[in-house]
Parts: sequence; structure tokens; C-alpha cells
Amino acid sequence: MVSSDMGKLMHCLQYDSYGGGSASLKHVQVRLPTPKKNEVLLKLEATTINPIDWKIQKGLLRAIFLPRHFPHIPCTDVAGEIVEVGPQVKKFEVGDKVLAKLTHQYGGGLAEFAVASESLTVARPNEVSAAEAAALPIAALTAHDALTEIAGVKLDGTGQPKNILITAASGGVGHYAVQLAKLGNTHVTATCGARNIDFVKGLGADEVLDYRTPEGAALRSPSGRKYDAVIHCTTGIPWSTFDSNLTENGKVVDLTPDLSSLTTFALKKLTFSKKQLVPYIVSVKSEGLEYLVQLVKNGKLKTVMDSKFSLRKAEDAWAKSIDGHATGKIIVEP
Repeated sequence: MVSSDMGKLMHCLQYDSYGGGSASLKHVQVRLPTPKKNEVLLKLEATTINPIDWKIQKGLLRAIFLPRHFPHIPCTDVAGEIVEVGPQVKKFEVGDKVLAKLTHQYGGGLAEFAVASESLTVARPNEVSAAEAAALPIAALTAHDALTEIAGVKLDGTGQPKNILITAASGGVGHYAVQLAKLGNTHVTATCGARNIDFVKGLGADEVLDYRTPEGAALRSPSGRKYDAVIHCTTGIPWSTFDSNLTENGKVVDLTPDLSSLTTFALKKLTFSKKQLVPYIVSVKSEGLEYLVQLVKNGKLKTVMDSKFSLRKAEDAWAKSIDGHATGKIIVEP
């Protein structure tokens, strides 16, 4: 174990209250965090921004006390090198390259160093870059778990054939969902903007709809298929649009649930509808991260990076994420 110098300062970005967007992110110097008994201290090499990070800043999750306190250093999906381990850490040593999921309560990702729980830290193979790894925890695991746990897709290809629709397929979650779905026995229809149609086809989608066209807005499969499941990665599509496109037992997995979708979920349950809307928020576990890292290592899953920003320009990355038109993931590198 290496002892951290409590007098040493690090560069980070933080905000002091709800609201304000990228303009309220402040560049400050703060003391290095110290790992507790079951934590590791990481020198960060890459951090990714997820929509939930700026939704927390907007105050959309204040009802569940996120963030825990101000000032808050945002972002949770990171990769780096371990420079200190807590006294009860067993799996890792100083010098190990890892990826980790920090907590939304305390964040810490937009910084030079961060502490992570041993239980949500996994080894990063040499074949997987820090940027590729940092992009995985929330986005890729959301896509993986929605497909396997809710949609019933078997990623080893042994399951029954399924027709899957993926909305916003060029985004952070969507671009992983297309690739993972195609590992199973699936026919994938995807939606995206016109500029990303070839990109999404390149990920493996069988059919791609421009969401701005009448066919795309109606979510109609060009081949006339009904969907067994929808991995819904965007907002603003009413249940009625999904309803006519679903099979008898079709499910819409809503990855950005709001009051409207929660109401629809409850109504479908109360009326014993065979068609279901399932609000879904991922629970990150190390086993899932280890599986995904191996897929990346073996060339079966790739992280597509929209853009990279230095920590000194992280507020620009924040603004780009809020804008909502990134293709793949936005990465910040110290």
C-alpha cells in the first residue's frame, strides 16, 4: 500500500448547486481523496459522460438525494491506474490498470484522481484502452442487461429468433445495444438520424430508419416485422406508436423512464395487458463489467468514441452531451 499525501492537490471540475449546465462547472484544486479500507485510489486516464450525470445536475434526481452533497464532482464511469489500496483490498495492487463505476451519490470522475470501491472495480486487459473501458459501465451494461434480462436475448446465439427495435441507435447506449443484440439470434431494426444510417448499419443493424421520416416516426419495420422487444433509448414517443408495432407479448424497455412511462407501466399491469412497458435503470455489478471487457478484448464489442476532450476542456464535453447528438461516447482524458 502506498500512502497518499493528504496535502497534495488535484485538479477537478465541480458544481455548487443545481442547474446552470456547463457554465456552472468550476475548475478547482482540491485535496486528493483517501481510499477507505475497501477502496482503491485511481490516477484517472479516462472518464465518460453519461446523460444521468447532467440530469443529476439539473435536479431531476433530487427526490432520491442525488447528489448527496455540494460541491459535487460529477461522473462515475472511469478507467485508470491504481496508486493506493485500502487495507482490506484483496483483488488489486498498486500499478494495476482497471475500470470502475463510482457512485452517483459522491461522483468524482471529472478529476485527476478518484476513489472506487473494490467491488465495482475490474481489471483492464492491455488490449483494451482506458477510453474504451471507461465508456462501458453504465451505457454498455444498460444495453446488455436490457437485452438479456428483459428482452430475453441469449448473447451466445442459442435463443429463439427475436425481432428487436433499438431507438436512438447511434447514441451511447444504442450503439452498444445494436452490437450486443446481433450476438444473439436477432433481427435488429434501428432508428437514428439520417447522417448516422451508414454508421448504424456498420454496427450490424439489419434495417435502419431515419426517425425524422414518416416511416421512422411510426417505427414501422421496412420488412413488416412486429417487434418482440424495443430497447428504447430516447424520449418523446407515445405508447400508441409502439403498440401497433409489437407482437402479442411485446415489451418496450424504457431506459429513460419519466412520469408518463411509469403511468403506462402501471396501467398495463393493472389491465393485465400482454404487451408491457418496462421502466429500467441498470444496477452495475462487477460480473457484468468483466463480461463486457472480455467482449471488447476479443473484438466482439467496440466502443465508438464521438469525441475526446481534455480535463481542462471538460465543460465543452458536458455541453456536447447535453446537446444530445453525440455518435457513440464522449470521453474526457486528464
